[in-house]
Amino acid sequence: MCQTSAFYVPGVAPINFHQNDPVEIKAVKLTSSRTQLPYEYYSLPFCQPSKITYKAENLGEVLRGDRIVNTPFQVLMNSEKKCEVLCSQSSKPVTLTVEQSRLVAERITEDYYVHLIADNLPVATRLELYSNRDSDDKKKEKDVQFEHGYRLGFTDVNKIYLHNHLSFILYYHREDMEEDQEHTYRVVRFEVIPQSIKLEDLKADEKSSCTLPEGTNSSPQEIDPTKENQLYFTYSVHWEESDIKWASRWDTYLTMSDVQIHWFSIINSVVVVFFLSGILSMIIIRTLRKDIANYNKEDDIEDTMEESGWKLVHGDVFRPPQYPMILSSLLGSGIQLFCMILIVIFVAMLGMLSPSSRGALMTTACFLFMFMGVFGGFSAGRLYRTLKGHRWKKGAFCTATLYPGVVFGICFILNCFIWGKHSSGAVPFPTMVALLCMWFGISLPLVYLGYYFGFRKQPYDNPVRTNQIPRQIPEQRWYMNRFVGILMAGILPFGAMFIELFFIFSAIWENQFYYLFGFLFLVFIILVVSCSQISIVMVYFQLCAEDYRWWWRNFLVSGGSAFYVLVYAIFYFVNKLDIVEFIPSLLYFGYTALMVLSFWLLTGTIGFYAAYMFVRKIYAAVKID
Repeated sequence: MCQTSAFYVPGVAPINFHQNDPVEIKAVKLTSSRTQLPYEYYSLPFCQPSKITYKAENLGEVLRGDRIVNTPFQVLMNSEKKCEVLCSQSSKPVTLTVEQSRLVAERITEDYYVHLIADNLPVATRLELYSNRDSDDKKKEKDVQFEHGYRLGFTDVNKIYLHNHLSFILYYHREDMEEDQEHTYRVVRFEVIPQSIKLEDLKADEKSSCTLPEGTNSSPQEIDPTKENQLYFTYSVHWEESDIKWASRWDTYLTMSDVQIHWFSIINSVVVVFFLSGILSMIIIRTLRKDIANYNKEDDIEDTMEESGWKLVHGDVFRPPQYPMILSSLLGSGIQLFCMILIVIFVAMLGMLSPSSRGALMTTACFLFMFMGVFGGFSAGRLYRTLKGHRWKKGAFCTATLYPGVVFGICFILNCFIWGKHSSGAVPFPTMVALLCMWFGISLPLVYLGYYFGFRKQPYDNPVRTNQIPRQIPEQRWYMNRFVGILMAGILPFGAMFIELFFIFSAIWENQFYYLFGFLFLVFIILVVSCSQISIVMVYFQLCAEDYRWWWRNFLVSGGSAFYVLVYAIFYFVNKLDIVEFIPSLLYFGYTALMVLSFWLLTGTIGFYAAYMFVRKIYAAVKID
């Protein structure tokens, strides 16, 4: 008999349950897309177990505001429960004080959802939508979708109702066993049907059992925020067998009805980018060949006297720009971001950072950014040396602190506001200290190390010498204005990633799962190609207009798509989100500012290096007297 062994990549191995084994139900947090402030489960007066234990969390879970805690729900594998009362003392109802009632009512009006997990599987509410609106009811097909978590309650005609009864529906997969062995089960889906049932309609006895009202005759449980409220918290458990294997159990949660939209947008982007690349390459290559052929003709002295265009500025094109230390530091941070994003998306595409590994994506991104400091430092150090810089220690410190300092500063200010709201989204002080230690203990030394070797390495070899006296720049046309350049250069890269941006925003701001990393990887490649092309075209036009100050301008213009991301974020805020309060709005625009800054650094760096390689290439191809 041949023996085989297997392992799961990576993360959670399946848990096998026997009949009547306890299946622990844990609470994660309360969330609302209206306030963007997560709260921990026991911030509301839910029934508590005799001993509250919080799960040890990774960095990503803490930053997401998850506070995973045990609950008093008693669920046994494949064992039904008709109706059970929580926190009952001799079948007495729970009394909510005026303060607690007011808080519950406030959370319901703010559209809060409760997130629970069983065997690391999040609870979902089934939504059945009718896909074809045929007059014949029999022909109507139900389109089943799932909403993450369940609604805390609902409002109707200015009255507020709480979902105080939860009907859990758990699906299990029966594992194939040898004849003499006992069957084992695995949890493959966790659904809930929340109900609001008035105190008088729930009949409870001394043994914590209760009887649910039959039919739809019961009234919902109203919460009056101006007085004390009495109610029961109850739940029922129903088990169903399922054909879904454990390995596929997340598919239900991640099913998206718009995969076709993704494919359409990707194909559209690829076609547009390749079409434009073909046109741009033909124009640029033909024009360049013509330019280089003309510049290299030595026999016609009359023509060389009248020459114009990019060859004229050969003595100034590699003249170091203003503030070379800041430029090289920003580009170093851009390289750090580029390496981190590329690795994270690639690893996630292989399925190693799926939503089932909670917080893994954010934890990996944080650690990778720290460790990529060595590449950021190296590229910044070498560029700084090329730009005739000589204070390498100051340059290394600037690279290690400029971008991370801005990010940390903004996050700290926002965190103070979140603290004030007592939200679980506030990063605890020990985590903040740990992040600072990572920054100064891992990232800073690695940036210094990379910078030292980059600065010691031979600078980039520029093909032409720089004149001592800078030439005068002719007056530029209106379309060569920097802001016009940013608007023109940003359209193509933004158009290539626009659809994906919508799904990323939905995942961040509307508590959705984002998992289509294969699409994201393709979009990232398209973004790199389109940024490089646009950057080369823009620098060519600029040099043809005899403006040799391309270093800073190219970096700013290449990041032009970040401006469109900002415009889209404002549009998304106005049209898609229902945020009205000051602090949620501040959080949205604070985090959006960080996203736009990071995106500008990333695209600016890609464009800058593409343009730099192009400029070195074309000046190496012409004969300079």
